[in-house]
Amino acid sequence: MPAPSTVPCQYRTGKTLGSGTYAIVKEAIHVRTGEYFACKVINKKLMEGREHMVRNEIAVLKKISSGHTNIVTLRDYFETAHNLYLCFDLCTGGELFDRICAKGNYYEADAASLVRTIMGSVQYIHSCGIVHRDLKPENLLFRTKAEDADIMIADFGLSRVMDENKHALLTEICGTPGYMAPEIFKKTGHGKPVDVWAMGVIAYFLLAGYTPFDRDSQQEEMEAIIAGDYKFEPAEYWAQVSDTARDFVRECLTIDPTNRPTADEALKHKWLSDITPHFVADPSSPSGGPTDLLPFVKKAFNAKKTWRKAAFSITALNRMSTLAAGGAGGGLKDDVRKHMEESEREHMETASVMYRHLDTSDSGKDELADKLEKVTIQA
Repeated sequence: MPAPSTVPCQYRTGKTLGSGTYAIVKEAIHVRTGEYFACKVINKKLMEGREHMVRNEIAVLKKISSGHTNIVTLRDYFETAHNLYLCFDLCTGGELFDRICAKGNYYEADAASLVRTIMGSVQYIHSCGIVHRDLKPENLLFRTKAEDADIMIADFGLSRVMDENKHALLTEICGTPGYMAPEIFKKTGHGKPVDVWAMGVIAYFLLAGYTPFDRDSQQEEMEAIIAGDYKFEPAEYWAQVSDTARDFVRECLTIDPTNRPTADEALKHKWLSDITPHFVADPSSPSGGPTDLLPFVKKAFNAKKTWRKAAFSITALNRMSTLAAGGAGGGLKDDVRKHMEESEREHMETASVMYRHLDTSDSGKDELADKLEKVTIQA
């Protein structure tokens, strides 16, 4: 295949928003329109031999981009001599739990509304034949700072297209430990049910401010997940949460994935489907209104935050091991740091890019899919 021609980049570099194992996320401004994007900058040297990971992410995004209000859309793709760039909607409203903690009050109905919206997005992802595999509060962002802003599912780096015809199950261990389903740890094969399990953990977290399988070590956490060992404690707090909400969590945290509800079925659970919200009445309220959950949720979240270790992705650890096995040896950390710094230093506005524009402004989802289908990674 002939090499694509290089052209001036249509973006200029903004501030760095975050970083991961093999990529950083930077703000990017489109020179002509002034529109802001979140740009995932993937170092090509770190990805040598693993280009399929990026191809896979694009294959996933091609099936779902522009298809749902609450899913971040891939807007553009290009590459330079050093990096691959994926440009997404820029979500400026902050992470889910930070937003909750900033509120003046927070009720069970608020938690149910959030879970209903996110589960609806999961239902859409699953209908497209996709399993996300890394659902967690950190990957749930608000589009803007407006009070009625859409919440968005982001980061499809671990997602996979499931081949419905072959009924094949995935077997690699991946995800963020506290949100991973038992079948992932057991390596018995997994698929879409892992997202419903993660939604059960998220629902618990939204009601309590901590996750059900919090333990002092990852080994203890894994053993608790495999055994389904969790409780609604402290009892005096969970007494303020309805039985219906707790039943929803139990349903999602069913150990056997074949007995776990699908996203469709979870949306029909009374906690999400009933018109009248479920709650426990506040005994101090003369009108018998719902209990404000925010004081305890914030207290529990802040207490855990003071000692909580960084959440290491199992896949990130596997990637590092693979790099080490490839000959990086004792210098692995230095090499990774050097390549990441190289990515950080590159200024998009002065770089020549091999460019494939994915204009979705006046084209439908099918046209975007056609364009994305032609994307190839230049190793």
